[in-house]
Formats: sequence, C-alpha cells, structure tokens
Amino acid sequence: MTTCNQINHRETLCVRPMGVDDLAEVFHIGELIFTAEYSPSLYRTWDEYEVISMFNSDSELCLVAESGDRIVGFALGTTVDKHHSAWKYGYLVWLGVCPKAQKLRVGQNLFKKMKRRMQAQGVRMIIVDTDADNRAGIDFFTKLGFGNIQEHVYMTLNLDRQAKKKKRKKEKKEKPDAANP
Repeated sequence: MTTCNQINHRETLCVRPMGVDDLAEVFHIGELIFTAEYSPSLYRTWDEYEVISMFNSDSELCLVAESGDRIVGFALGTTVDKHHSAWKYGYLVWLGVCPKAQKLRVGQNLFKKMKRRMQAQGVRMIIVDTDADNRAGIDFFTKLGFGNIQEHVYMTLNLDRQAKKKKRKKEKKEKPDAANP
C-alpha cells in the first residue's frame, strides 16, 4: 500500500470489508489522524491492539475505503445488546479518513456501508462520539442525520504521578529530621 499523500482524486472509491492484510495500513492512517495535538483522549486510546481487537471481535463491522490500490479511510464499529431491552445499538467506534481525502465523501461512503451492515444485524440506533470541540466531526455527523448532542467529560488519573507522590511522602516521613537529633 502507498501512503495517504499519494491520493488520485479521479480513481473510483470502493468500500469493502477490512482484511487481515489491511490491519497495518489502517493503524498507520489512524496514527496520522489521531494525534496528541488533534485529540489527546483519542491519541491515548489509538494503538495497534485497538485495530486488532476490533477486527477480531466484530470483523463484519470493520470496513476500509480504497481508491485504486490505496486504503484512504476506515470505519470500525460494534454492536451492543442491552439486557432487558428490545433495542440493539450500533456504535461507530472509529472513523478515519486520510487528510487529503477528507472532502471526497470517503467518510460518508464508509458510514453508509456501516449503517447498512448494522441495520442487517438488527441495530435500531447508532451511537457516535467525538470531542466536544471537534466542530468538523460534529458537523459531519449532523449532516448524516445524528442529533441529540450531549457533551461528556473525560477525566484521567495518572497513576505514575500518584505513585511518585506517595513515594516522596513516605520518604519524607522515614527521613529523620536533621534539626532534631
């Protein structure tokens, strides 16, 4: 496969199921898109294990968009069955499009195919999430018919920092005070 920088805008777009040979390319496209500068929370959760895990658990909801012999985008989804509910939910976990292909309807075509696959599995509602300040993402999903926007908060707890603080506190307590022999 070639990189996202070499996209021919005249080639036909094909959305197809992701195969095992596509895993590395999908991961690398995600690395280009989900950067710490773009979204610290997505950057922290995007790794090769995420792609492999999604492929192993819901391969029928893992799609790639190909232009010529190049993968230019991907969609990774899953379904959720809630106990004591007649509803089955679809969750579009990841949607990524090479930067140079982002105005070529690649994301829209990936979503249409994902939606059809989810409907065939009995999904009655699809859920997506994005950062609250991702205006382009919110506008994109709104144009696809999503609504009921709700902001949510991500919080982190850095366990390394917490452990270092405890260690310093413990060392201070154990250290004899030089002023009091």
